[in-house]
Amino acid sequence: MSETFVHRLRVRYSECDQQGVVFNGQYLFYYDVAVTELMRARIGPYREIVERGFDIVVAEARLRFLNGARFDEELDIAMPIHHLGTTSMIIHPVFRVGDRMIADGEVRHVWVDPATLKKKPMSDELRLALSG
Repeated sequence: MSETFVHRLRVRYSECDQQGVVFNGQYLFYYDVAVTELMRARIGPYREIVERGFDIVVAEARLRFLNGARFDEELDIAMPIHHLGTTSMIIHPVFRVGDRMIADGEVRHVWVDPATLKKKPMSDELRLALSG
């Protein structure tokens, strides 16, 4: 697979809970931003991917929380693509603040036709862009 894409964002105050750390549900929102930016970096704007007749949906998501990111910290989200199947893609996101591991996990996506939302094999063009 290709070099791991990393997206950086800054934790906003409104994303933190009463303990002063990022609320656990927020990490899937962060992941969604990172996967959109991964697609932009490797393939192009997400809108253009959909216009080409492809979309992805999350089929399964698992996150493991190890630490808490806090307000105003810069959170790096590494997005290594672990698997490219015929209609699926698995990413193992790793969330870090500096050297401190915050969370990691596995997200399985399924490629679909945007009009019908039925599974659709990924094109060779998409596969090449995501693997190379």
